[in-house]
Amino acid sequence: MGAYFTKINGEKAKLMTHPDITADLGALMPKLRGKMRANVPLRDITWVRVGGPAQVLFYPVDEKDLTYFLTHLPSEIPIYVIGYGSNLLVRDGGLKGIVIRLGRGVLKIQIEQGQRLRTGAAVPDSYVARVAANAGISGLTFYRTIPGSVGGAVRMNAGAHGMETKNILLTARAVDRGGKIHILSKSDIGFSYRSCKISPDWIFTEALFQGHTGDPVKIRQEMEAIADYREQNQPIRERTCGSTFKNPPGLSAWKLVNAAGCRGLSIGGAIVSEKHCNFLINYNDATASDIEILGETIRERVKANSGIELQWEIVRIGIS
Repeated sequence: MGAYFTKINGEKAKLMTHPDITADLGALMPKLRGKMRANVPLRDITWVRVGGPAQVLFYPVDEKDLTYFLTHLPSEIPIYVIGYGSNLLVRDGGLKGIVIRLGRGVLKIQIEQGQRLRTGAAVPDSYVARVAANAGISGLTFYRTIPGSVGGAVRMNAGAHGMETKNILLTARAVDRGGKIHILSKSDIGFSYRSCKISPDWIFTEALFQGHTGDPVKIRQEMEAIADYREQNQPIRERTCGSTFKNPPGLSAWKLVNAAGCRGLSIGGAIVSEKHCNFLINYNDATASDIEILGETIRERVKANSGIELQWEIVRIGIS
């Protein structure tokens, strides 16, 4: 693919590319069915719309194609997985190595044993909630407003409204860096707040969730109440990465940010949301650097004001 241009300090554009290795990889994988593309701008597939190019963006056809790819991929080449890019900041220099994006081959969803849902990793969290509601399965309504996919939800132990992924997950399926498939229990995954202990180069491909019998009408009403709350209290129509910082134990990150006088603070094209100050917005063609510097500035001011050091919830990857 062609070159990628990005704004540098609001001035002229800079050319950014990585060496095209797709032909070499293709020679190692003659039976590969998925598509590889070189130097793809990742700003096009992240919610905040910033970020440099992926050296290679790979779309596997299905899990079998993914395992074949990983089995034949040289071990020195790094890999990354991007779902819907909703909790992600890709730096302006992009990513060297392989960015894997799961698609139609892991989009299945089915109901099992009445109150269980087996879903592919690329299924949107909100769709899982809707399918569960229509089937009269309660316990998954909090997924209605989580703007990501199942794979990311498992990886990050995504949660909202007092619930987390660990509360509903039974097992998950993952492919390791060498292409081997693993069936993981909840204890294997080792959930903690907005994270798990599974190696970042393992790729979740499926999850099995456990719900409870409920009234579809009441479940849908609960989901709509959750959606209305989010609409009223979060800048969901803006270009953001979602919640920026993790809540410290017993505290709210947004309250600490607000108390430090950071509501409305801006750097370059990035600004702290006036509506919810734990969200950073790309409001004026921001670079990833604008957003990261703004986040670090907030952390410094919160530490100076309260003595508390906020931790990033947004995953930051790539070359500065």
